[in-house]
Amino acid sequence: MGALAITIEMKVLPTNGPGVSCPETLTAYEATRPPAPGGYATDGMVQLAASATNITATSRDDFSATWVGTLKPEYRNCTASAGIYSKDGERFWGHSYLRSQLADGQVKVILDMTGMGDANGFTSTLIEQTMRDGNPRWTWGGTD
Repeated sequence: MGALAITIEMKVLPTNGPGVSCPETLTAYEATRPPAPGGYATDGMVQLAASATNITATSRDDFSATWVGTLKPEYRNCTASAGIYSKDGERFWGHSYLRSQLADGQVKVILDMTGMGDANGFTSTLIEQTMRDGNPRWTWGGTD
């Protein structure tokens, strides 16, 4: 991510009680690419390697991408979900297009642009889904 990346904190909300260890947050970053004629693009990544191993991309379509990994031993019994809680330290109240599920020893991260409109009333779409350094990465964009 470039110098102008924003930090996205995903708050992990456990369903199981005390004594079960879950990560407190998952951290993601997004950076808007320089403007291009007729459209925009945003690059992103989530630091999933801090909580999981063996992360792979499992599905992708025009609107969403999913990655799944094996939770590290200290989190193996965690059952929780997570969504965008803040961007650059400011509380985020919008639609959480980035979500996570932690259950059965696995973590699933879902980037879902369904219903995310751009300036012209079109749905933002997934342009790219990759992995680098054990972390999921994506590019999404739309028209301006």
